[in-house]
Amino acid sequence: MQKENESLAGILFIISAPSGSGKSTLVNQIRSLVDNLEFSVSYTTRAPRGSETEGREYHFTTREEFERMVQNDEFLEHAEVFGNYYGTARKSLADAKAHGKDLLLDIDVQGAAQVRQKVPDAVSIFVMPPAPEILATRLFNRSRAEGNVTEEVIQRRLARPGRRL
Repeated sequence: MQKENESLAGILFIISAPSGSGKSTLVNQIRSLVDNLEFSVSYTTRAPRGSETEGREYHFTTREEFERMVQNDEFLEHAEVFGNYYGTARKSLADAKAHGKDLLLDIDVQGAAQVRQKVPDAVSIFVMPPAPEILATRLFNRSRAEGNVTEEVIQRRLARPGRRL
């Protein structure tokens, strides 16, 4: 007989949105309110920003290690965005299922499309920014607070919504 929390375990929830849409705020709120939900920490080759720490916001790795993981088919999704790799490890979903939990992904739009192809029964939620002007303001404010994203990069991201920041 299965435990009650295992009866639906293994559901994959995808939350995707353009950078600055409030996706991370929404994900953090969900994580604080929902039991039996694991959060997948993505891998990236970019340097940590501000107060980011290894294993909390991202697993920071080298390009060589990331490419090895791609070759070994270790990702549910991955992409190169603005010169850096990002990806979600398959192991995250297997680990959540093994612990009788569901998994929450916070990924960009192109990553969500890749995951839906591999896991068609995933629950996918797309978050829209309130307005383009508000999105631009949020990106500029975040850039100013972190101090390491240039205006040129922000403009590229505004031109390509749905991409990781």
